[in-house]
Amino acid sequence: MFEDFRNKTQQEDGKIFPSNIYRKIVLQPAYDEAKKNFLTIMLQINIAHLKMLEEQGLVKKEEAKDIGVALKKIDLNYYRIEDYSPRYEDLFFRIENKLIELAGDVAGNLHIGRSRNDMGIAIYRMTLRKKLLLLMRELLTLRDDLIAAAEEHVDTIMIGYTHTQQAQPTTFAHYLKAVIDQLERDFERLQHVYKTVNRSSMGAAALTTTGFNVNRERMRELLAFDDIIENAWDAVAGADYIAEAASIVQLAALNLGRTSQDFLLWATQEFNAFTLASPYVQVSSIMPQKRNPVSIEHTRSLLSAVVGDASTVLQMVHNTPFGDIVDTEDDMQPYLWRAIDRLIGIYKLFGSLVVTMDVNKKKLRNRAENSFANVTELADTLVRSEEISFRQAHSIVSKCIKVLLSHGEESLASLTWGLANTQSKLITGKPLKISEEDFYNTLKPETFVGVRTLLGGPAPATMKASLERSKANSHNLNEWVRVKESLIVEAEKQLTVIIEEWNQ
Repeated sequence: MFEDFRNKTQQEDGKIFPSNIYRKIVLQPAYDEAKKNFLTIMLQINIAHLKMLEEQGLVKKEEAKDIGVALKKIDLNYYRIEDYSPRYEDLFFRIENKLIELAGDVAGNLHIGRSRNDMGIAIYRMTLRKKLLLLMRELLTLRDDLIAAAEEHVDTIMIGYTHTQQAQPTTFAHYLKAVIDQLERDFERLQHVYKTVNRSSMGAAALTTTGFNVNRERMRELLAFDDIIENAWDAVAGADYIAEAASIVQLAALNLGRTSQDFLLWATQEFNAFTLASPYVQVSSIMPQKRNPVSIEHTRSLLSAVVGDASTVLQMVHNTPFGDIVDTEDDMQPYLWRAIDRLIGIYKLFGSLVVTMDVNKKKLRNRAENSFANVTELADTLVRSEEISFRQAHSIVSKCIKVLLSHGEESLASLTWGLANTQSKLITGKPLKISEEDFYNTLKPETFVGVRTLLGGPAPATMKASLERSKANSHNLNEWVRVKESLIVEAEKQLTVIIEEWNQ
């Protein structure tokens, strides 16, 4: 009976490696990702490694030239469209086979002093570093968009919320600046992970380095890595570089997700905080009055997808052996790439919708003016004017609000000097010293915002200075990315020069 099952499985799945099902769910997807992402980088590593072998005298100059000519003949576009073939386990062996076909057995010397292990890790790291730089570029673009929007709304008064309840008056610029500062911390975390990622594994070989006198520093230089992973075991086994990247991408998505949730709430007709531009809303198929904020909805849901893909990466690392294994390679990388690509797109979308939406300034101000959110400043003012403790001042204001609410009054316009004076007599035994004019000025949201001039506060002058500092720092942040990008570009140009020299 068992033999029947064995025979049936072998008939359907084959008797030699790879089995049909293994090819379908493992090798084919990995090959497809490799031909889409790795071909150029694989060629660059081959050029760099060959040049290093030549310089170290590990291959003769004539051999290096022959292999270099063969490398130049590799048609990358052909491999980008060619489907997986079970004749070759992966793209590496397919390219190596072609090189031997073009240059003869001497092409086999290209693999002196290296393994698919250290080469594969280098490929992953070189792929990831470019994606990280693209993400950082787009993050900085979003940051610039939010700075511009904040400058436009330094005087746009709105209510700030804590515990989802009306708390205190602030400005839309103050809210946006908090998001801007959070984005800057996301950028700093990405800078750190870039440093972790951009380290060379070349020379680690399979696990223990090699007996050949390869030059690891030269490989670092040729491939524009910032550093070398010293320990060879760590070089091929360490997965914390991708786990760190996934964690930071996940956190960045979580951070922006909280803001997108706020925006989704504020887009409701009940809040009516802003009106999205037409390209970012969708009409209902049945309800003519609807302007569905689909751009924000998709932003929120796609950010959750980023979190999910990043979490998948972390779960795939969990409890894996500390060695070179595919758990930390082919199967895992695409989840992080997808998370990064999605986050790049979300940054573009969110920046566009923010700078094109119309903020309903008048409605936001009226809501703040008529709410009880301004009374914190009244309590502060009573401390100064009445020379009483803050707890006494807090009690006076609190009692006033309770009296108003008990009479069905829900607007600050009903809070009078007379009511406060009555409560002051009951609580402190003394009438108010503050004039009625100063009392009513204190209740204005502009006053509340204007006196908060401390660093980090929403007062217009304070906020303008804070935004100026952010703008001034934009150059430094963009320059950091530009330098990293230029180092890679220059290294790639040098590799092009090297292969051309072999082909002269």
